[in-house]
Amino acid sequence: MTTPLEIPGFTHLYSGKVRDLYAPEGRDDQLLLVASDRISAFDFILDPPIPDKGAVLTQLSLWWFDQLADLVPNHVVSTDVPEVVAGRAVLVQRLDMVPVECVARAYLTGGGLREYLADGTVSGLALPEGLRDGDRFEEPLFTPSTKAPMGEHDEPMSYEAVEAEVGTEMAARLRDLTTRILARGNEIAGERGILIADTKVEFGLDASGGLVLADEVLTPDSSRFWPADQWEPGHTQPSFDKEFVREWLLSAESGWDKSSGEAPPALPADVVERTRAKYVEAYERLTGRTF
Repeated sequence: MTTPLEIPGFTHLYSGKVRDLYAPEGRDDQLLLVASDRISAFDFILDPPIPDKGAVLTQLSLWWFDQLADLVPNHVVSTDVPEVVAGRAVLVQRLDMVPVECVARAYLTGGGLREYLADGTVSGLALPEGLRDGDRFEEPLFTPSTKAPMGEHDEPMSYEAVEAEVGTEMAARLRDLTTRILARGNEIAGERGILIADTKVEFGLDASGGLVLADEVLTPDSSRFWPADQWEPGHTQPSFDKEFVREWLLSAESGWDKSSGEAPPALPADVVERTRAKYVEAYERLTGRTF
């Protein structure tokens, strides 16, 4: 784990796989959320980092928060942050985080596909027989999971388990907002030639008990982005996200055995550069801006 930055006026609280959290001195209602260039896969933080990744994630999330503002309020207070983290950090509200990973799926792939092939369900939802990798659902599915500590796996949750965790009314709101965020994301991304196969979002409660969208939203780290013109169910789809890194790690070229429990090898320079290019391309295609 990289040693966190010393930022004058802020106290380091926590470092996750990708983000570092700081508390502004003298305030207990805000946090500084810093996106690093770290990249993780299969619950390991990989070496080396991906240049500019933190800035891409931060700027793309800010753009999406604007696109979603009529659906749900977000946690951003200000982008006026210390120069050392400018472009990759935001001041945010301190929230009471909801203890559920809120996942929505518009297409069958990834972990959802593995569940389906095992028992015909995804997060307890029974699906029709005969679905293939990359098939689209009629409507986005809410397929939540547990929030596991770093280094451990999130586990699928049934909707009933979410109700038991947060209550019937809150569970319904989480399902509605998560699926609406993915549907809105696909409306916008589809016009730009991108399909969003699935996404993970996080919510928290503000001081008045209102539900607030937090962390990041519809980024290459939290979502699977596919080029629409290459979508072809029946096999793994090309992507604009870190699925590229996962595929390299599982390839013979990496020499890594996922079941070994050992840390993966360092990413070669060409994988690092191609991964950076995929993140930047996703940002530029979605926002219409040059990074």
